[in-house]
Amino acid sequence: MVLLKSFTNIFRVSELRKRLFFTLGTLVVYRLGYIIPIVGVNIALLSEQLKQAAGLGYLFNFLDTVSGSAFGRCSIFTLGIQPYITASIAMQMLTMAIPALEQLQKEGEYGRQVINQYTRYLTLGLAIVTSVGYIAALEAQGLVLTPGLAFKFMFVISMTAGAMFVMWMGEQISLFGIGNGASIIIFAGIVARMPELTNQTIQYVRLGTTDIISVALVVAFFIILVGCIVYLEKGERKIPVQYARRVVGNRVYGGQSSYIPFKINPVGVMPVIFAGAALQWPLLISNFLASRFESMQFLRDALNTNMVLINSVQFLLIIFFTFLYTALVFNPDELAENIKKNGGFIPGIRPGKKTAQFFDYILNRIGLVGALYLGVLAILPNIVRSMFDVPFLDNGISILIAVGVSLEILAQMESYLIEHRYEGFLSSGKMKSGTFR
Repeated sequence: MVLLKSFTNIFRVSELRKRLFFTLGTLVVYRLGYIIPIVGVNIALLSEQLKQAAGLGYLFNFLDTVSGSAFGRCSIFTLGIQPYITASIAMQMLTMAIPALEQLQKEGEYGRQVINQYTRYLTLGLAIVTSVGYIAALEAQGLVLTPGLAFKFMFVISMTAGAMFVMWMGEQISLFGIGNGASIIIFAGIVARMPELTNQTIQYVRLGTTDIISVALVVAFFIILVGCIVYLEKGERKIPVQYARRVVGNRVYGGQSSYIPFKINPVGVMPVIFAGAALQWPLLISNFLASRFESMQFLRDALNTNMVLINSVQFLLIIFFTFLYTALVFNPDELAENIKKNGGFIPGIRPGKKTAQFFDYILNRIGLVGALYLGVLAILPNIVRSMFDVPFLDNGISILIAVGVSLEILAQMESYLIEHRYEGFLSSGKMKSGTFR
């Protein structure tokens, strides 16, 4: 009853209610675009070939997951948010490599707006290139009803416009909705696949392809996996901070103690999303080369069907992007300087440079644990899925994204409730944070 009452408080906060309805309305528009196919493509034959094309392996599974099964329907939102995510990765890498962009990033709101504009331009270019590659693959397979230059132009324009519109919707969700827009759109695509996967699992059991015991074991593993993700996402390391007393006039300020919480996973699911987006490009390139040169088919088969290689590369990419994104989000020098200006210090650590070095040390230790946790939980479902042929258990990246984004949404809604002095549902549900030393 207490938890139900806490959820009803959501609709009493006008700002939270507006943001929630805006997010839901935007997702409805996104799902409408998912069912609108591009004219001129044999959708039935495309779906049939994709079901039989085992050589696509991980690539098709990933693209179909993040697009909410739009890849097999050739809808106007087939590219989804992927070009924008890939452009964001490229811009973050360039920001670290090019001094001019790095300086631009430090110029506050103006610098961020300029970099965001560059990201949009790069998204447009990537969407065009991907659309051209997609139409070339469709024509090579004889899936185009009326091939020709006019159809190519219409197809590229439609798919590129769809990708840019999805990017715009993601930005609007970030500004006026709940959570990170790109994550929310991917989350919506993953959740939309769940009824289909559940139905496929039921059909597998009816046809005898798999047995009920395997399904029960997979469901139990899924529940345990979700519990582990929730527990580790709530874990944090608390760094104590002591503030010195200051006398201003007749008043005494400071003297109290506080702490800085460092989460075991300080960057959420973005490294997982980035790893999936980065992994698709070698797979796309290998498929393109294999369609042009017969001698390159071995490379496509190795990259798409060798799950040991795919899981290993995915694991390393998640670790890399965890450290990269942590370095972009957290600035130990700025944090140490702010504490010093406010008269604070960490017991046993000198203020200033020593404090910054201490923060850097803590972030590296916690970041390693968080990266390993994300990597293991991302590849573990892939291993279990190879042992049990059950469609219900989707790939590890989609599970991590779904659970991680859900927790981020709940945490943001909780902050709105607490701000307006309503009891939150996370605290009432006893989802306490663990402490890691």
